[in-house]
Amino acid sequence: MSTARSTSLEPWFGPHVQRNVYLSLLHLEPQPGQEKANVPDGMLKAALLQRATEDIRRILAIRGQKQPLSQLLQRGSVGDDLWQRFLRAEKEMEEELRDVVTEANALAANWGQTIFQSANEMVQNANIRKRVAEIQEKAKADSRQWEKERANIRDKFMEQLEEEVPAKNPKTATSPGVNSDEDAVLVEGGGPAASGSKAGTRKKKGKK
Repeated sequence: MSTARSTSLEPWFGPHVQRNVYLSLLHLEPQPGQEKANVPDGMLKAALLQRATEDIRRILAIRGQKQPLSQLLQRGSVGDDLWQRFLRAEKEMEEELRDVVTEANALAANWGQTIFQSANEMVQNANIRKRVAEIQEKAKADSRQWEKERANIRDKFMEQLEEEVPAKNPKTATSPGVNSDEDAVLVEGGGPAASGSKAGTRKKKGKK
C-alpha cells in the first residue's frame, strides 16, 4: 500500500488528549515580559505521566487485538485496509514510546527507564479499583434482589398460615341443654343413683 493511501486511512485510536495536554503545557506562550512560560516541572511531569498511562492502555489494546485481527485477515473476514490501519497504529505507538522516554529524560535524569513502569502500575491500580467498584455494585444489586425475594416468601408464608388456621380449629356449635355422650349413657342405664335405689329396696324387704 502506498504511503499516501496509508496516511489517508482512519486512525485506529481516537485523539491522544493526554499527549495534547502535555505538548500544550510544554509550548505554552510566555506572558508579556517573560522569556518563557513559567510552567512548574511538577506539572509537566504529571502531564507526561498521564500521557504515558494512556500509552500503556493503547499498547495493551494493540497486543490484545493483533492476533485475532491477523486470524480474521487470513480467513478473509476483514479487508486489507483494516490491517493497514492497525499496522500504522502499531508503528505510531513505537514512535510515541520513544518520544515519551526522551521527554522523561529531559525532565529528570534516567526517568525514561522507569516512567512506563510507573504508568503501568497506575493502569493496573485503576483497573483493580474499577473491578472492585463493579463487584460492590453487583453485591448491592444482589442484596436488593434477595431482600425483595425474601419479602415475597414471607408474605406467601403468612398467607398460607392464615388459610390453615381456620381449617385446624373449626368452630363447633353445641346447644347449652345437650349433655355429652357419657352423660347420655349414664341416664339410659339408670346411673349410680338408680343402682343405689334398687339396692335399698332389697334391704328393706329382707328385714320384713
